[in-house]
Amino acid sequence: MFRNKIELRIPGPAPVPPQVLQAAASPMINHRGEQFKHKLPGVLNRLKPIFKTENTILSITGSGTAGMEAAVANTVNPGDPVLVLIGGSFGQRWADICNQYQAKVYELQYPWGEGVDPEAVHDFLQKHPEIKVVFATHNESSTGVLNDIEGIGKAVANSDALLVVDAVSSLGGSYLETDAWGIDIVCTASQKCLLTPPGLAFISVSERAKERMKEIKSPRFYFNLLTYEEMLLKGQPPYTPNLSNFFAIEEALDLIEAEGLDNIIARHYLLRDMIRAGIQALGLKLLVEERWASTTVTAVVPEIDNIGDFLKNLYFNYGVELAGGQGKLATTTFRIGHMGYATPLDMLTTLAAIEASLGKFGVATAAAEQVWVEAMNKNR
Repeated sequence: MFRNKIELRIPGPAPVPPQVLQAAASPMINHRGEQFKHKLPGVLNRLKPIFKTENTILSITGSGTAGMEAAVANTVNPGDPVLVLIGGSFGQRWADICNQYQAKVYELQYPWGEGVDPEAVHDFLQKHPEIKVVFATHNESSTGVLNDIEGIGKAVANSDALLVVDAVSSLGGSYLETDAWGIDIVCTASQKCLLTPPGLAFISVSERAKERMKEIKSPRFYFNLLTYEEMLLKGQPPYTPNLSNFFAIEEALDLIEAEGLDNIIARHYLLRDMIRAGIQALGLKLLVEERWASTTVTAVVPEIDNIGDFLKNLYFNYGVELAGGQGKLATTTFRIGHMGYATPLDMLTTLAAIEASLGKFGVATAAAEQVWVEAMNKNR
């Protein structure tokens, strides 16, 4: 019954508000016409307060990984020494992309479930001043770790390297100060905290990064960001854009602006704290300590025999869909997404399904409700 009414709590794509879905169904327009000539720069400029930047923001039709590959393609020549910070699947993705573009890849590995130490980044760059670019992950959604990008930015500022950050699963749900933290390129995507279906990547580019791009000889055509900037000055995309998602994100930005970014981030912290309190009340282990805990995804180490069967049971019996672990955590963790179009009531629904499946009724929800009530009382 009602199998189409699923509580989707994975680390993306996240649920989309109905008015945003309705906007996505708008009739097509001419992407070379006057209407889109105003729509394209309008959307990109409205994203700047979310990125906390005065830098140029570009859009590519594609996923977050398309944005990541574009960042590498435009900053790395074959043989260039780069530093990749790896503490999960998406840090590893940076390394995989850099290897495809024939960079000389140095890896700074840190434990999955912990954040990178900015001092370690500083020390590495002191030993390797030849590093051209540092690639970091803000929110490592495979582990639920939120890295200290501000600290990493300070470490990189003492070198000549560019800082490139994957903020696909954090932008709009966590604090990220692009300009203040010295980030040269930030990559994100439409389908997480930006309340929009998958299909658009957004990339902020500093003036320093633009100068670097002019020196790059790596083969690139669709991902040549200099072409995107050149066409943006004319109010046009270089290639056919995802028009439906532009209609959608205009509506999503209305919602984001109405709630206010500070309020949105505070809501994400509340959702995180509710989930963490509920999981701990059930006696389940959290992968990540609070100091590194993501505001958008929580990884749980349940110590049960078959996590796959547990997740299938949640889905088919309770209509709640969570995500399994990734990489080396595939058989030991599951992940709860709490990003974007999500409320405290959604967290209670998710926790109620988990506790019911474990036969521990009212335990997790009571703990989460307490967090919620305390937050409301504090804000009165």
